[in-house]
Parts: sequence; C-alpha cells; structure tokens
Amino acid sequence: MIRLPRFTYVAPATVADAARHLADAPGDTMLLAGGTDLLPNMKRRQQMPRVVVGLRGIRELHHVHRNATSSGVSSGALTIGAMTTLTELVRDERLRSECAGLWQAAAQVATPHLRNMATIGGNLCLDTRCTYYDQSYEWRKAINFCMKKDGDTCWVATSSPKCLAVSSTDTAPMLQALGARVRLVSAQGEREIGVADLFHNDGMAYLTRRPDEILADVTVPDQTGWRSAYWKLRRRGSFDFPVAAVAVAAKIDPDHRVEDIRLALGAVASRPLELTRADELLRGQILTDELIAAAADAAFPIGKPMDNTDYELVWRKKMIRPLVTYALRDMRGDDVRELRRKLSRQLL
Repeated sequence: MIRLPRFTYVAPATVADAARHLADAPGDTMLLAGGTDLLPNMKRRQQMPRVVVGLRGIRELHHVHRNATSSGVSSGALTIGAMTTLTELVRDERLRSECAGLWQAAAQVATPHLRNMATIGGNLCLDTRCTYYDQSYEWRKAINFCMKKDGDTCWVATSSPKCLAVSSTDTAPMLQALGARVRLVSAQGEREIGVADLFHNDGMAYLTRRPDEILADVTVPDQTGWRSAYWKLRRRGSFDFPVAAVAVAAKIDPDHRVEDIRLALGAVASRPLELTRADELLRGQILTDELIAAAADAAFPIGKPMDNTDYELVWRKKMIRPLVTYALRDMRGDDVRELRRKLSRQLL
C-alpha cells in the first residue's frame, strides 16, 4: 500500500480564510478540492505539500446560478462555483440544454464514482500527465527522475528545454471554446481572466494561477443562439484520460450560417490549443460537409502529440481530423449515434 506523506490539514470556512492560509506559505501549501488528482500525486510523491487546505467546507464555492444585470434582469450567463462536482453538472438539465458541450465534457470524465468527488475547479487545474511522471516514486527513481519532479531531463524529448507533460483536463478545452472566464482570489484581492489565459504551454508551469490564488468560480457567457459539442479520444469507453479531444462552440444564425465559432484542441500539448485557422474558415459560412473537411485539414497541423501517454503518437495525430469532423457535425445536429459508430470503427 502506498501511503500519503505527513502533512498539516486545515479546513477553512470561507474563501478569505483559505486565501490567508495560502498566503502564509504558498510554496508549501496546496488546495484540496475533490482529491482525485492531488491525493494520488501525493502518494506517488509527485507533490508533497506541508500544508493542505481543504475547500469542501466552503459553502460559497458550491453553486450554479444564473447571473443578473444591475437592474435585476437575468443576463443569461451561468456562474459555477469551483467546488461544484462533475456529477452535479451532469445532473443539471439547464446545463445540458444550454451548454451541451460542457455537459458532454463533464459526463466523460473518469467514472461516476470519481465524478461524485471531482470538481469543476479541480478539473480545470488538473496536473499535466506523462508516462514518465505518473509512476511511483521508486519507478521514477530507478530511471532517474524527470524534469517535472526532482530531475533535469524531459524523458519524452531529452533535448527539450521544457517539460512536455500533457494537459488531460476535459472541461478546460470546452470552457475555452465557450469563452468562459474564471475568478481568482488571493489575500491581495481578486482578478478575472479568460479560461484561455489560465494556461501556459509548459508541462511544469502549466497554470497562470499564482500559488497564492484560489480558483473560486467559472462564468459561462450567455449561450443563447450558441451550440456546442465535445469529442474525446481514449482507449476505453470510460475512466481513461483523453489522448486527444476537440471542443467546439458556435453561434448559428436563423439562416444556418456561422456568426462566430471557437474550436479548441485538448490533450495534445501542455495546454488546450486554439484552432484559429479553422475558426476563420468557418466564420460567416454554412457548415457543409466540404467546409467541415477543410476545417479539419486546417486543424491537423496544430496538434503535435508527443510520446507521453496512451496510443502511438502518429495515430493520435492522425485522429485529429476525424475528431474535428465529428465534433463539428455533432454541433451541426447530425445523428450522434451514427457518428460514434464511425469513430468506434476507426478505433478497431
């Protein structure tokens, strides 16, 4: 049995209290949300905080509510507290009808048991993953530690000056495509940034969130007129992290023309990647099969998966085109069951 290292646990009742604990020693303190990422990492000695700040008891972080304007009228935007579990999101019919892509992303994380514990904030801040990093302490010591923890070499690409561990969060690319924003709180105050600005393309320094900041909530803008979809590639039908993923959100006018669109590619770099060239091709157009194929071709060069997770990297790269194609066709309103059958055949 792999045991947790010793640590001091504190359970603040408010975000302000939690921020004060972080401010005392941000380099030695970590936040515990659902624990599905941090606790296994601590057991493997990948992360060894001296103090763990539990967020479970902070009621102000548990909510999903409709925002209102200064006049009291509903703005249409949804704000989701960071401690909202993925199960709560999956069970939210409002989210399923208005934000299908985010519902799909949350529903495909891990298993029902883990979704009962895992939170939206924790999934956004999920540690980057790598074949050489996600092993026991003894295994990593035997091959000489990697750059991400205790070593100085990235074993994925030994000449790389930075860590290439991969972003494996499902909700981040979808929230990025939706144009969502997060609120970060510290003892010094708070700030709001776009989800796209929350990440660096660096396996070690993958978050722009400072060590003394708490991700308090995420706000999804009004989705009136928007459609969204999330497609994920993994070996099994559940449990597994993505090895490639595509998120799309588009505003469609009454004539079926794309007014605006955002595509994001997940699990092929240390952060979700914007597919701006594909966006440009589709904006102002009607989504024909030919145009979708052109967008998939435009997305293909952006993803450069490395040999740091499941499946051959060449095949993961090859799957970018069909994932983009199926995500766009799903968002367009095509028969999802038939699209999934086609993807299943490609996985054989």
